[in-house]
Amino acid sequence: MIKRYPDFSLLLLRLGIGVVFFAHGIQKFGAFNGPGVQNFSVMLKNIGFMPSLFWAYLVSWTETLAGILLILGVIPRISAALIAVIAFVAIMKVHGPHGFFMADNGMEYLFLILLTSLAIALSGGGRFSIFNKL
Repeated sequence: MIKRYPDFSLLLLRLGIGVVFFAHGIQKFGAFNGPGVQNFSVMLKNIGFMPSLFWAYLVSWTETLAGILLILGVIPRISAALIAVIAFVAIMKVHGPHGFFMADNGMEYLFLILLTSLAIALSGGGRFSIFNKL
């Protein structure tokens, strides 16, 4: 008989997405040779987000905090939904026009992030979450 471990699977998904988005969030603040909020703001301005500095801070803080919350399993549905929104917008505004594959700056990576985040948002964080009601 095969045992199933859905709670452990959700933990692995949360940890994977959480670590990636925490890292991307703090990178936008300048960590890990990241662009910093000002430079990220310029990129957002170039694709039509105004006021760009507001959006730069909103995205940077959302990625950082949602990543931490997913790692801990605190409001995982909401945290994952926020990440799904960021991935969807990045697909629509930046990567989608380049096609599917990452080699062409396409949406391949963000497509996986979007679907994984939606799966967590729909199923919750599992038994190993600190707070899994929302």
